Parts: sequence; C-alpha cells; structure tokens
Amino acid sequence: MAYLSFDPINATPVAAPRTAPAPLATPLAATADVAPRLSALEWSVVALARNDRLSSLRAPGRMTTAMRVIFRQYNRMLADDRLEALRRIAVLGWHHGYAVPSHEVARFLRAGYSQGQYELMMDSIGAAHATRQPRR
Repeated sequence: MAYLSFDPINATPVAAPRTAPAPLATPLAATADVAPRLSALEWSVVALARNDRLSSLRAPGRMTTAMRVIFRQYNRMLADDRLEALRRIAVLGWHHGYAVPSHEVARFLRAGYSQGQYELMMDSIGAAHATRQPRR
C-alpha cells in the first residue's frame, strides 16, 4: 500500500515509499529495567483487604446472601477481575503471609500482575505486620 504526500511547492502528489514501522521495545526488555510498582488504586485495595476475612474469598451461598439482605451487609468482592485477584492475594497475604496457595498466585499472575509486584506487595504486608503493635 502506498501513501501519497503532496509537494507544497508544485502541489502535485508524490508517492511516498512505504517504510516499515520502527520496532517497539519488547515487553521483556522494558520490564527488566523498570522496578515493580503498584498504582495508588491497587495499594488502596491492598489496604482495604487488611480488614477482610478469609470467608470473603468464598462464593456466597444462599444462606449468606439472605443474611446479607437481612443485616444490610455488602459483598466485598470487586467487580474488576484484575483488582479482585489483587484483593484475594492481599487477603491471603494479610492472614497467612507468604504461605499462599500456588493456585492463588497463578490466578494473580494470570490477571496481569508480575512476580515482582507480588513480592513487592507481600514485602509491604510483612513490613506492616512487623511494625504493628501487639493487642492488649
């Protein structure tokens, strides 16, 4: 396919040769130099997951749904699948530390997060646990 470029002096169309587009940086090369990080929204999901129970990871049954209606509780699952995978892994991290089931880590990685982001989040959760004051 040829593109036309107009010569502004003669006002005649001149066929411009088609050149191949410049290659984009490969994802591996781009991620090798960049430190893993999470956005502010993702950090807020991690912080909110601190107060979630492990039972929030299970799909609600009929009885749970009925109790939520009666007691006006809300479902803690997030509508965005990517953020829900982050919330699930954060809840497990807050309760169990690095002892997270491998299928949950695989779900987290399939959602588009990297191993570096997983380690960053778990290190942050571990640091928060280390600085937490014991209950009296």
